[in-house]
Amino acid sequence: MLFRILRKRRQLAVQMDRTGEIAAGDILAFCCVRNEMLRLPYFLQHYRDLGVDHFLFVDNGSDDGTAEYLTAQPDVSLWVTDDSYRLARFGMDWLGWLQFRFGHGHWCLTVDADELLIYPHHADRKLPELVGWLDERKQVSFGALMIDLYPKGPVADHAYAPGDNPVQALPYFDHDNHRSQWHPVYDNLWIQGGVRDRVFFKDEPARAPTLNKTPLVRWHRRYAYVSSTHQVLPRRLHDVFGCNEDDRVTGALLHTKFLNSTTAKSREELLRRQHFENSALYVEYHEALAQNPDLWHPGACRYEGWQQLVDLRLMSKGHWV
Repeated sequence: MLFRILRKRRQLAVQMDRTGEIAAGDILAFCCVRNEMLRLPYFLQHYRDLGVDHFLFVDNGSDDGTAEYLTAQPDVSLWVTDDSYRLARFGMDWLGWLQFRFGHGHWCLTVDADELLIYPHHADRKLPELVGWLDERKQVSFGALMIDLYPKGPVADHAYAPGDNPVQALPYFDHDNHRSQWHPVYDNLWIQGGVRDRVFFKDEPARAPTLNKTPLVRWHRRYAYVSSTHQVLPRRLHDVFGCNEDDRVTGALLHTKFLNSTTAKSREELLRRQHFENSALYVEYHEALAQNPDLWHPGACRYEGWQQLVDLRLMSKGHWV
């Protein structure tokens, strides 16, 4: 993985480098984007409020003003590339180089533009307090479960404006269909379920998307993500979900994929095929999304906040009080 990361660094061109402003102890966020102007204003506000000090972005050929917008942000460093997202391990080789170069010794948050990290008491106890607490316990990684949010009615029919809280446009989630097993290779808790499992993979649940992630890590230059942030090496970093109730504090990644832009993005991805590790695997998934589906069902749960997720055992407070 590290060899790939070092080799792929040549595909990146710096657009705006403010990394000289990074101070010891700063919390860094890493993100690879393409045409995300709809989400970026709220995304940046959310993570600034949470306590991120500096953002390191890779822009992969945006043509909607994303690169220009990020260049103008005072706490953003930006690299650009037009090379293949798929052949760069879906951007992880590019982000891996930035983590190798700038993340060593820092707490590093790696998220997609449609993921909003929350955790118990996140409104009052920000990331610096959380990572300080983890440091005291010599815990160098932090796990989170993806919660797929969706609207009631066809996904493209719900208005959303940049800067709005996407959770207000996507207030529902599936709460009672999650399952887990230990991954035979990476020795992590492999979790599946949620709305994508119910709607798109009900006939082949083994193909359903993975929901467990390890997005927050005190980084070392010898570390590397394998598949998004679902798996990370060395495998000991997967010790983030407790086997017993309240054994670990965990978070959630509110997944806002199903904004009204998702149908157009899916049509584009059917042509680009940059998100398909196996082209046949997700073709039907994106074809269904392009048809503007209604994901709601009578068992849908309306999102109310972090305490609700703890009560549903989709997140844990551990000993974090």
